[in-house]
Amino acid sequence: MILHTYVSGEGEPLVLIHSGGMTGDTEYSEQSEFFSSKNFKVIRPDLRGHGKSGGEIDHYFVRCVQDLKETLNHLGIDQCHIAGVSVGGITALLFAKEYPEKVKSLCFSGVLPKEPVNWAELLIEEAEHYEHLFANEEAVAFLNETHGKNDWKSLMQSFNEADFYPFHATGDVSGIEIPVFCLVGENQELEVEAAVAYKQLHSAIHIAVIPFAGHLVHREQPDLYSQTLHAFLKNS
Repeated sequence: MILHTYVSGEGEPLVLIHSGGMTGDTEYSEQSEFFSSKNFKVIRPDLRGHGKSGGEIDHYFVRCVQDLKETLNHLGIDQCHIAGVSVGGITALLFAKEYPEKVKSLCFSGVLPKEPVNWAELLIEEAEHYEHLFANEEAVAFLNETHGKNDWKSLMQSFNEADFYPFHATGDVSGIEIPVFCLVGENQELEVEAAVAYKQLHSAIHIAVIPFAGHLVHREQPDLYSQTLHAFLKNS
């Protein structure tokens, strides 16, 4: 499936993939402006089930990887830099593993290489978070407008299913040969530990911890995120 995309700037292609529940339009706006001014062609897709991209949501990441391949082919892009956060970070990582010839460099944030010991508790907390979200009329109105005809509630609930997270794939980075950057916020202890774990799994993986930021590091510290990612891209 060809994804709806937002494109700005001219130069080397850089794909930025949003987190779960957001869209290419509602995230990475600061980074799009920054990198467009640095001679990058910034491509921000709506993942399936988000924004203006439809599609079934079963086998989610397998489908997302193929969607991204078809979208890049449609745009005439043979190779790109790719960065993503959370659900978008998982998609970016799995795409780079499946199609390394299409990726110049990979950056991901908010991705875990193994299942935490308290994973069941974290899923319960996330379910409670969704209940509060669904009861927030302002948030519901925003998400209804953002996602149009897509059933965003079912989509977000699917993220909370026990077998949704592909730990078997996110933890296997031994065969990656392209430049890789794991960029996380210091306020997420689990993700800081994950960054260190990735460095231990593959010594060539670069890591950075951004201060005063959590899971959505690109949103909470947009300037630091952009500058740090740019430094990585210049040295890739």
